[in-house]
Amino acid sequence: MSEQSPTTPGRPGHITDGPADPEHDSSAAYGLDRSYVASLTRRVASTSGETHAVSSPIGHTPLAHVPQSSQADVADAFARARKAQVSWAATTIDQRAACLLRLHDLLLDRQDELIDLVVWESGKARKDAYLEVAHLALTARYYARTAHEHLDTQRVGGMFPLLTRAEVHRVPKGVVGIISPWNYPLTMALCDGLPALLAGNAVVAKPDAQTMLTALLAVQLLDEAGFPPEVWQVVAGPGPEIGGALVAAADYICFTGSTATGKLIARQCADRLVGCSLELGGKNPMLVLRDADVQRAAEGATRAVFSNAGQLCVSMERLFVADQVYDRFVDAFVSRTEAMTLGAGHDWSVDMGSLISQAQLDTVTAHVEDAVAKGAQVLTGGRARPDLGPFVYEPTILEGVSADMQCFGHETFGPVVALYRFHSEDEAVERANDGSYGLNASVYTRDGARGRALARRIKCGTVNVNEAFGATFGSLGAPMGGMRESGMGRRQGAEGIHRYTEAQSVATQRLVPIAPMFGMSEEVNAKVLTASLRLLNKLGRA
Repeated sequence: MSEQSPTTPGRPGHITDGPADPEHDSSAAYGLDRSYVASLTRRVASTSGETHAVSSPIGHTPLAHVPQSSQADVADAFARARKAQVSWAATTIDQRAACLLRLHDLLLDRQDELIDLVVWESGKARKDAYLEVAHLALTARYYARTAHEHLDTQRVGGMFPLLTRAEVHRVPKGVVGIISPWNYPLTMALCDGLPALLAGNAVVAKPDAQTMLTALLAVQLLDEAGFPPEVWQVVAGPGPEIGGALVAAADYICFTGSTATGKLIARQCADRLVGCSLELGGKNPMLVLRDADVQRAAEGATRAVFSNAGQLCVSMERLFVADQVYDRFVDAFVSRTEAMTLGAGHDWSVDMGSLISQAQLDTVTAHVEDAVAKGAQVLTGGRARPDLGPFVYEPTILEGVSADMQCFGHETFGPVVALYRFHSEDEAVERANDGSYGLNASVYTRDGARGRALARRIKCGTVNVNEAFGATFGSLGAPMGGMRESGMGRRQGAEGIHRYTEAQSVATQRLVPIAPMFGMSEEVNAKVLTASLRLLNKLGRA
């Protein structure tokens, strides 16, 4: 594997070397330009006086002290959001959509600034950071352009033709609570909230503490795009301290994170009879069929496994390869993996960046060491690389992984994949469906129709044919989410915006009531109604 030296601080505009004594700096920022950080952190609802230090995975570079919110701050944020939501819901769909289109252009115009901050906070490769900008711009444009399709009042068939007018309105839930993760700090900070805003809701968001600054820059762009500042509130703090208050106050919860936390949130929402959507863990499978283009499959597997250093909910951790192409695929996959450029920095030439934290590095290291101790073979990788960055770990391919190993069924969430042979496609599908997860899968074959037929047998919310994850993730009209313990609810598409609305049916009856009339008895009315139903059926009416 090629190597890149870590990038040192000093990118133009916002990154500075900070004060000589950051521990005694009362400015709440020392790794970034103070005025720049102040412009971001002013959006955090915080009166506690407490801060959280944020450092970069790139050389432990200090970045900022982020104000922390108390439970009282959460309550105040919801109060402000509720007040703002009333007037926001009264605006037209076109006015809201116009804000999204302005955001689309701002994201593209400010992409260098956004990418810089994403890389500093997450340590990911610059090309992976760019994909966040692209995905968020796609999301903004998709919902803006399809706003009327999803939100306009719909006429539906009434009980009696011409006599009953029935229509369905989409009414905003109110204030949506969004808890977003660190692995995609830009796109996940906003992508779930944009359709909520378009539907007329307000948002109270709690981004992850490790990547708070990126989320705050994204919110600043909302202001610049014309969204009223009060409709998007930001709180900051540990989940155990303020997460419960957020869930207890929201009219709907959107959460992306671990299955264990998702189950807890689902129980809390059930107690209040409010809805939630949860994207949770995964142990995603890729199937390489006997007729696959081996080179194309190897290229796709490299992206599927090692994008964002494997810290991607839809990345692959299990590769099932047909006997007929197994050896050729392994040679091609290992070769491509070993050609990757590793590093922790801002250079476009880096193929795979850093893990985000010591905790992630510890998990990856433990999974690999456990597998090797129990008999697995490392085909390439298998080592931490502190010479490149404090949390850099080599892209790792394992063979001979068995059920007694931690990485067999538990999500690693790092640059580690296990290879398995299969003899029949029925066997491959059965093994792909093994376990309790069902988020994303991939199938490689030269026969697209065959691949699509097999995809329908895989118990995952998204399945990509001849692609790793980008085909479904980038198709904004296609719902995305998990089956089984990988979650509930969907982002993207109609489901991604309708989850934030209540369907309200309004029916207007003309001329005659739906009741006995002209003095007829209930018995006669029943006979008349029966005759009407038979007639409507013969006429082919719904």
